[in-house]
Amino acid sequence: MNRLFDPVRLGRHTLQNRLVMAPMTRSRAQFDGTPGEPAAEYYAQRASVGLIVTEGTQPSADGQGYLATPGIYTDAHVAGWRRITDAVHAKGGHVFVQLMHAGRMSHPDNTPHRRPGVAPSAIAPGAGMFTASGMQDIPVPRALATAEVRQTVQDFRHAARRAIEAGADGVEIHGANAYLIQQFFAPSANARTDAYGGSIENRARLAIEVAAAIAGEIGAERTAIRLSPGTTLWGIDEGAEGPGLYRHLVAELDGLGLAYAHVVHNGDESLLADIRKLWKGMLVLNRPGRPRADIGTDVASGLADLEAYGQMVLANPDFVARLKTGAPMNEADRASYFGGTSKGYTDYPSLRKVQAA
Repeated sequence: MNRLFDPVRLGRHTLQNRLVMAPMTRSRAQFDGTPGEPAAEYYAQRASVGLIVTEGTQPSADGQGYLATPGIYTDAHVAGWRRITDAVHAKGGHVFVQLMHAGRMSHPDNTPHRRPGVAPSAIAPGAGMFTASGMQDIPVPRALATAEVRQTVQDFRHAARRAIEAGADGVEIHGANAYLIQQFFAPSANARTDAYGGSIENRARLAIEVAAAIAGEIGAERTAIRLSPGTTLWGIDEGAEGPGLYRHLVAELDGLGLAYAHVVHNGDESLLADIRKLWKGMLVLNRPGRPRADIGTDVASGLADLEAYGQMVLANPDFVARLKTGAPMNEADRASYFGGTSKGYTDYPSLRKVQAA
């Protein structure tokens, strides 16, 4: 585990350790997408990890899916995120804003413009969505025209520039977890016949174009991407060609010289090994549900350069100190994950508070 606590160079920055706070939706933004006031405290509390990746942040009004998620495309959004990045930097931390376009995982009641979600094709995910009036079925999305797909690339570019204006150290493109970019990967969500559908090269095209556009706008060293090969959430099925698509995608992305690739591992060890070989840059690995006893093993083996953790960092603002000392971890309160007050957000006790009690 000791290598976890060694400083590591990532793009323009030297991180204080090899631990990453994984992106986690908290649904506490204002309705216009401006981050809520307590968000600066929440992220600053966790600044001892080497890198914070923020909650998914929509690059446009069409990119919003869930209730009360933040955006990064207006002046108000930039001002809200500046409070957060300043607070994290004041504690010696580093922060990448995750750019997340929800695609078909959206409901009109959750968005400022009240329109249905957009997607590769007009295929509903067959899932429900929480709204202010309770759970509702997600409606059939509107299929993006080819010109609109290209405009979506520009929306990502614009959002990346705005994130840098807000003081972020970089951005992570959300290409995972059944959201828009992964929807393009999956034949179950993508029945297109243009340059963005059909072959694996076409289905991977949007992810590559978004990464290239952002790298051209803010620099490859400030651009990263998250992938979750094999995810089957909300009707996503990448089919038998899925592993081949990721091998093609990772090889193409590697040529861009991005800051890192962040892989959510879903069990295909052969594919993960191939990704490690194909990806010459920094690799962040997230294994959902990993027990504490296994923390550090992927860095120790050289499979990953950094390891990402979600719920344990959410519940333990001093996650790094607890790892170093072997102290027990707080348990995460699932009931407060999405929306609410400071409870389950900024009130998790630190070791210092527990010891002083």
